[in-house]
Amino acid sequence: MGVETESKFHVLAVDDSLFDRKMIERLLQKSSCQVTTVDSGSKALEFLGLRVDDNDPNALSTSPQIHQEVEINLIITDYCMPGMTGYDLLKKVKESAAFRSIPVVIMSSENVPARISRCLEEGAEEFFLKPVKLADLTKLKPHMMKTKLKKESEKPVAIEEIVVSKPEIEKEEDSSVIEILPLHQELESEQLEPMLSSNKRKAMEEVISTDRSRPKYNDITTSV
Repeated sequence: MGVETESKFHVLAVDDSLFDRKMIERLLQKSSCQVTTVDSGSKALEFLGLRVDDNDPNALSTSPQIHQEVEINLIITDYCMPGMTGYDLLKKVKESAAFRSIPVVIMSSENVPARISRCLEEGAEEFFLKPVKLADLTKLKPHMMKTKLKKESEKPVAIEEIVVSKPEIEKEEDSSVIEILPLHQELESEQLEPMLSSNKRKAMEEVISTDRSRPKYNDITTSV
């Protein structure tokens, strides 16, 4: 799979109507999504790698032979379908520990408030009335982004990617460190200070006395 395909959101669209499948596929592709379409809820479960137990229709099991490795970021399904309805598919997905985090959106041509409330309470992210418009699909991006970010956060970090940086030891001496002298050195330095001041004063007087004979210039200021 190429890099361009991997960067797109992957949507599984479920509808028993060929016309509606083509319509939603075209709209999703305009939204830069990768689309897989199936015509029934059972085929959607099969694509996810889930199958209904023959002994218990309410139980799901993962089939390792057909388990798909493609990441699905969102499922959009019609409500009224023969056999397994969109509401039934929603319940199966939310009961699966592996796929319950995938956002599910329900579509329907019938505006039935009780049906809408039931789907939203069961975990559907949105409920769209047909015909679905391109403006409706803009609401899907935040839901798909959550799934993508969660998948990336769950990926194991390779050992070679972990870089441990050791703190560098500064070899240069810090100029702000104050050197503390022993007590006898401090006393010696205090005794030398008056002598150094006296010698400095004498040297300055000798310089001044030798410069007295030199001519004076105006507008020249010497600052020490």
